[in-house]
Amino acid sequence: MAVALNTGVPWVMCKEYDAPDPVINTCNGFYCDYFSPNKPYKPTLWTEAWTGWFSDFGGPNYQRPVEDLAFAVARFIQKGGSFVNYYMYHGGTNFGRTAGGPFITTSYDYDAPIDEYGLIRQPKYDHLKELHKAIKLCEKALLNSDPNIVILGSYEKAHVFSSESGGCAAFLSNYNLRSNAQVTFNNVHYNLPRWSISILPDCRNVVFNTAKVGTEASRVQMVPTNVKIESWETFNEDVHSVDDESSMTVKGLLEQLNITRDTSDYLWYTTRYMNDCSVRISSSESFLRKGTPLTLSIQTAGHGIHVFINGQLSGSAFGTQQKRMFSFTKNINLHPGENKISILSIAVGLPNIGPHFETRNIGVQGPVVLHGLDEGKKDLAWQKWSYKVGLKGEADNLGSPNSIPSIDWTRGSLATLKQRPLTWYKAFFNAPGGDDPLALNMSGMGKGQVWINGESIGRYWTISVNGNCSGCIYVGAFRQTKCHFGCGGPTQQWYHVPRSWLKPTQNSLVVFEEIGGDASKISIVKRLTATDK
Repeated sequence: MAVALNTGVPWVMCKEYDAPDPVINTCNGFYCDYFSPNKPYKPTLWTEAWTGWFSDFGGPNYQRPVEDLAFAVARFIQKGGSFVNYYMYHGGTNFGRTAGGPFITTSYDYDAPIDEYGLIRQPKYDHLKELHKAIKLCEKALLNSDPNIVILGSYEKAHVFSSESGGCAAFLSNYNLRSNAQVTFNNVHYNLPRWSISILPDCRNVVFNTAKVGTEASRVQMVPTNVKIESWETFNEDVHSVDDESSMTVKGLLEQLNITRDTSDYLWYTTRYMNDCSVRISSSESFLRKGTPLTLSIQTAGHGIHVFINGQLSGSAFGTQQKRMFSFTKNINLHPGENKISILSIAVGLPNIGPHFETRNIGVQGPVVLHGLDEGKKDLAWQKWSYKVGLKGEADNLGSPNSIPSIDWTRGSLATLKQRPLTWYKAFFNAPGGDDPLALNMSGMGKGQVWINGESIGRYWTISVNGNCSGCIYVGAFRQTKCHFGCGGPTQQWYHVPRSWLKPTQNSLVVFEEIGGDASKISIVKRLTATDK
């Protein structure tokens, strides 16, 4: 179908080894020197040279050493590679609910040469710039010959490009993980650091080595501004009335996306259970007043749930990038008579890679079991369940400064609301002076979404990093299992605020907090960079 469009330009398909002619199959990855297209007359293209890796909530932040990235690119070129495209070269932000994964953070900084905020990240930016200057000097030789490989040692090789019309260029490589090497090439001695390549545009003089970085490292600082966020007001979602406003009631549990159609991250599942304590042998007046202790167990396909019993939060549970399906188990109290069980199921991004998205389920899948009953246990999965898409605050468009909500905001002390779930916050602030990039510090909050002047900054979640931040060296193949950073803190604390979204004064800030947090600690910071040796 694509070819039949007759665009006049070649089509490429990344990671598609059997792409039919004339489509060109290409490589994505940390390394692509192993790759060859499926036909010898197709060019060797690296469509995604991964400069780092994305972060997911609860996971670490990754930093790919530029020495290794430059080494990977030089390896690809010396093997006859034709084209390199960096992914990402400029990091970005997943505003709104656009972050995928699921569980991918709002930040998509990716440790890119230009960061999420548009600032140059050193030494990655300059080192890659020098690499491509060196490759450019080899242009004539690269375009007029194929590499001739000369063995220089156990781990050392020379890839030599030489022709009568194209001059001579050489790439001297040392793949040893432990030791530097001294090699002889064209009767000249060369020192090669471990896990590196030296580029010789004239087959004699080294103009670049991938392991020798000449630029100082950037030091990022998130500096407080003097901006005051004032006039706080709040609004709480009414859990008690959820099933009164439900869109439908059916027997059994339904898949979340089939109902929400991704119009909201949130779907309410609500059912009722009649607790008839009269059948208990040892029931007493005082026991009935305190409630009946039971255990509730819920199996869900993700990505998170908040469980309410008779309008009160009983507990929360979340999946992870590695374990999407999870369970919630907790002791609960039911009072005599009818009890309402409401489950707020939460999506944290949709799948963004792979086949058959229609088979990826989320939401409460069941069973939903009450343990400790006189009859043992009862699965509520096939009872009648009411469903309500989204939140009242979403329906009233509370994130927009121009909305005319049917609710009344309440002024009061933020201190009394720190641990109150499902709370909306609204305040105002003036734009900071200058033109430095800005961010919101959300470290005092839990999980939710945030808007400025009606524009969605994205999802926030201050869940702590689970990683192995034991250090990072450039030597050896880079994978997501190495070079972890951020342990001991949240995966993402700062959330990018584009200055183009701000007015000089009276900017509205709206926050929806799912779990509970201290909104008084939200602050506006500016991002600055300096350099360290």
